[in-house]
Amino acid sequence: MRTPHIKTHHAAQSDGPPAEEVPPRRNPYDELASLADHPLDDFLTEDSAPARQEDDAEEPWAPPNHRRGSRRRNRATGLPTVVRGLAWVVTLACLVTLADRWALLYAEYRASEQLKDKLHLAAAPEVRIGGFPFLTQLAAQRLDSVRVTVPGIPAHRVTLTQVTATAHDIRIDGDGPTAVRGALVRQVRGQVLLSFADMNRELGASQVAFTAHGPEGVQARGSLHMAGRDLSVRADARIRRDGDRGIATSVDGIRLDIDGLATYRPGTRPAEGLHLTPASARRLTREAEKIKAFLALPEIVHRLGVPDSAVRAALHDEDKLHQLTGAPRFLLRLTRINLVDAALAHPELLTRLGLDPSLLTALTKLTRPQIADRFSFAFQLPKPPGGSLRLQRVTVGRDGIRAEVSGTGLLLGR
Repeated sequence: MRTPHIKTHHAAQSDGPPAEEVPPRRNPYDELASLADHPLDDFLTEDSAPARQEDDAEEPWAPPNHRRGSRRRNRATGLPTVVRGLAWVVTLACLVTLADRWALLYAEYRASEQLKDKLHLAAAPEVRIGGFPFLTQLAAQRLDSVRVTVPGIPAHRVTLTQVTATAHDIRIDGDGPTAVRGALVRQVRGQVLLSFADMNRELGASQVAFTAHGPEGVQARGSLHMAGRDLSVRADARIRRDGDRGIATSVDGIRLDIDGLATYRPGTRPAEGLHLTPASARRLTREAEKIKAFLALPEIVHRLGVPDSAVRAALHDEDKLHQLTGAPRFLLRLTRINLVDAALAHPELLTRLGLDPSLLTALTKLTRPQIADRFSFAFQLPKPPGGSLRLQRVTVGRDGIRAEVSGTGLLLGR
C-alpha cells in the first residue's frame, strides 16, 4: 500500500507535464440521498401516465362472463320461478288427490259395514267404488259404478264361495263421505260361485269328490263304509233353479261298486238292484261249476228267458253248456238279472260269487234317499232389504257351479 502513495507523490513533484485528473469516485450513499428528493411514487406516476391514459379510453373492467349467450342467461334467470310454480301445482294436486282417495276409502268402508249389517253377513264384503275423481261424484250425489265382493255366504249345507256384483247408476243420499244415509241402486249384475273344493270339504268330508259332468250336471265319486268294507259310490246330480233366488239338486244314477264283482243301485226299477258286472259275468261263464249252480235256480232261469229244455241239455252236456253261455246275448242277459231276490232266497249263491251275505242285508236296508242325501245340496241368496234380486242362468264349470245374478231398484241404508 505504501508503494502507490510514493509513486503518486513523486509524480506530483515531477516537472513533467501534468497527469490527467482522475474523477472522484461516486459515493453510493450520496445517490440514495438524492432519491429522497424525488420519491419513487412520482417516478412510477410519470412512467405509467401514458398507459393510464390508454386504459381510460377502454371499457371499465367487469367480471368475466362464462355464459354462452344472453338468451340462455335469461332462461336460466327465469328457471327458479317456473320450478317454484310447478312445485306448488304438484303439491296442490297431490293434496287434492289424497283428499279424494281418503274420502273414497272412507265411503267404501261405510258401505261395507252397512251391507254387512243389512244382509246379516258374517264378514264385511269388499266394496270398490269406480270413477275418478270421487268427490265430484259425491257432490253430484251419483256414482258411476260400485263393485261388491262377498266371500263365504252360508247357504244351508254349503257355503257360497263368492258372490260378486257390479252396480251401475247409483243415487246416493247424504251430505258427504262421512254422512251417507243410503243409496238407490238402479241396476246390478253379478255372479255366484259355489266351488267344488268347498263342496268336497263340506259335503264329502274327504270321502266324496265333486266334478263337472256336462253344462248342468255334477258327478260325485266317493266311498261308503258298509258291513266292514269300503264300497265305491258314484252319483249324478242335476243342477236346477229353485225359485228366483235358490238353486237345488236332483240326485240320480246312484251306484255302489262291490269290488268289481257287482253293482248295487237302490230302487225297485228293473235297472236297479244288485247286478253282476260284465267282467264278473264273463268269468262266471268260464267256470262250469258256478254257472251250473246259477242255472240250477229256477228264479235265475226264468229271468234269463232261456227255454227249460236248453238249460237241462246244458246241465248234462259240456259242449252245449259252452255253446249256451258263450253267446253274447246270454252274457248280456246275465248282467241284467237282479240278484237281490235270488240271493235272499239262496244265500249260498253270494258265497259262490265271493260276496258276503251280510253285505246284501245292509244294502237292502240302505234306501235311496239316504244315499242321495250325501250328494244333494241347495242354497238361497239373501233377500235384499229393497228391490228385487234373482238368479239367472246356472252353469257348471271346471271350478264349480256358477249362477248369474241380476237386480233392480235395490235400496241400501235409509
